[in-house]
Amino acid sequence: MLSLQPVIRNCIKVDRKAYIGVLVISALVCFVLLWGSISGKKNAPAQKQYEQNIEQKQTAAQTAETTVSVRTDEVNDSLSPLFPALHGEEKTVVLDNGLVSIGISTRGGVPCSATLSGYSNQQGGNVTLFDRNESSIDFKLDGKNLNIRTHDLYFQPLQESDTKVVMRLNTNGYGYLDFVYTLNPDSYMLNLDVKAVGMGDFFSSDLNRMAVDWIQNLRQQEKGFEFEQRYTTLTYKRSDKAKAKVLNIMKGTRKYQVEEPLDWVAFKNQFFSCIMISSQTFSQDSELSGLAYEKGKGYMKKLMARTHAQFDPSGSEPTQFQFYYGPNDYKILKQNSRLSNGGQKLRLNRVIDLGWPVVREVNRFLIIPLFNLLSHWNLNMGLVILLMTLIVKTLVFPAQFKSYMSSAKMRALKPYVDEVSAKYPKPEDAMKKQQETMAVYSKYGVSPMGGCLPSLIQMPVWMAFFFFVPNAIELRQQSFLWAEDLTGFDDLIHWSANIPLIGNHLSIFCILFCATNIINTIYSMQQQQQAPGQEDTMKMMKWMMYLMPVIFFFSFNNYSSGLCYYYFISGLVSIITMIYLRRSTDDKKILAKLEADYEASRNDPTKRKQGGSNMMARLEAMQKEQERLNSQRGNR
Repeated sequence: MLSLQPVIRNCIKVDRKAYIGVLVISALVCFVLLWGSISGKKNAPAQKQYEQNIEQKQTAAQTAETTVSVRTDEVNDSLSPLFPALHGEEKTVVLDNGLVSIGISTRGGVPCSATLSGYSNQQGGNVTLFDRNESSIDFKLDGKNLNIRTHDLYFQPLQESDTKVVMRLNTNGYGYLDFVYTLNPDSYMLNLDVKAVGMGDFFSSDLNRMAVDWIQNLRQQEKGFEFEQRYTTLTYKRSDKAKAKVLNIMKGTRKYQVEEPLDWVAFKNQFFSCIMISSQTFSQDSELSGLAYEKGKGYMKKLMARTHAQFDPSGSEPTQFQFYYGPNDYKILKQNSRLSNGGQKLRLNRVIDLGWPVVREVNRFLIIPLFNLLSHWNLNMGLVILLMTLIVKTLVFPAQFKSYMSSAKMRALKPYVDEVSAKYPKPEDAMKKQQETMAVYSKYGVSPMGGCLPSLIQMPVWMAFFFFVPNAIELRQQSFLWAEDLTGFDDLIHWSANIPLIGNHLSIFCILFCATNIINTIYSMQQQQQAPGQEDTMKMMKWMMYLMPVIFFFSFNNYSSGLCYYYFISGLVSIITMIYLRRSTDDKKILAKLEADYEASRNDPTKRKQGGSNMMARLEAMQKEQERLNSQRGNR
């Protein structure tokens, strides 16, 4: 976010209309932030009633489906094909490989709990992703005369061990259905093979798929509700695409109909995910939906996936699923992706949003490797972020230096520009004044846009941190100075009441970030050379630049303290660099060098620096063309 300053500073003379547009956008951002906070309060009762209506509809739908699969008369009908599965004792078989503990329930034959070792919740215990009352998986198979809905049927556990169990659904003389679970050692991947044995008379021979309904309430695992809810998403990967798509529900409910085959569907918290994978891909008619909860319920969102998978009623080929219950750790997700039973490139690491295409590549090939290297030194994570900031600022310094020198050259030419302004004081001569000003810049090979491109080159690096820090599980529950958790907001200053746009706390790192932003703005404006005819634009830009820290404060007060800390350090380094560059450069010497270069190029044009003259020539030609068109309109 801090990178907006050098970009705006060095592009200020390009297009006045563009900056009016930026000003309008900034005002809209402020309005949306304020309106969203107020309207959220006003709509809270309606939202609560809406959630209750959704819950009632879902409960009614589940009850209706249960009625189809288990009718009252069938419970006492010993001749029913599913009679052995209608009665039973619900118990849980636990699979544990030291990394994850997964409970498999005899009722439904599906995972009913998942607990991770090595990751602590807010109370100090192990992180539990879900329990029996928070997750439901229902496999549905259509028979000739009776349909199977596994949700309320009882399975018989067989071959129990620490990493394997067979859940068998017995029938009354129609064979059986096996759910074979195997927990991979040293991984977070659970394999499931669904195979029909001797059920040829139960199913039609043309049956080729099963329906899968997956519903889960995602727990609040982190300190900050709003920030975690932003990163709690329903993510899915299409089988023919490398990129994952995100369904992010921030208010109310949303529903998507996906008309493409899928490799996996993920219910993702900020730092942990439950991912269902189909080795034969899910069908092309998946329905994905979700409901966002209000703060205080203990849950972030309710996510639902309704899809289909291939099924062989003869039992010759099992239906293969895999479940990933683990952390959103980029390296771990890549390792578990190699365990694919179907041989496809799962790319589970795509569940982590590392930004837009260019920003993502910066994260993949620069930020993440650098972070992993520094993390191996066993330093405090705050120091790791500090070192990363210094290294990255060093890498982008050449671009920053080029941007600064472009502004310095324009500042050195100010006496000549002032002469042009004095020559054309009348408003009607503004076009001529602009043309002669650009002629001065072109004469010395200087372009007003010379510092714009280097600043834009730095943008992906700055933005990479915006996506990296909130997704870095290594920073989770890591303290630094007064911040207890670098992935959540720091609230050393807090109170009980809730203030619109601010909440119930002040983030000190956010305040420091905004303060350095203001100081950086002051220094930037002092170094900026104002071009003739740009007085109004400069006033507008100054107002907007001072408004930005205010917008940042209201936006980032609930953000990750590690992210605000990075922007604070980055801004502080930028200020120190600006002071150093200003004191180490002399405008008179720069002007003398420009004069010397110009004299050297008069007799030998090949020595002329063309870095800015080509651009200036284009701009001058455009202005002449505009003047010609205006003259034609006047003659009419």
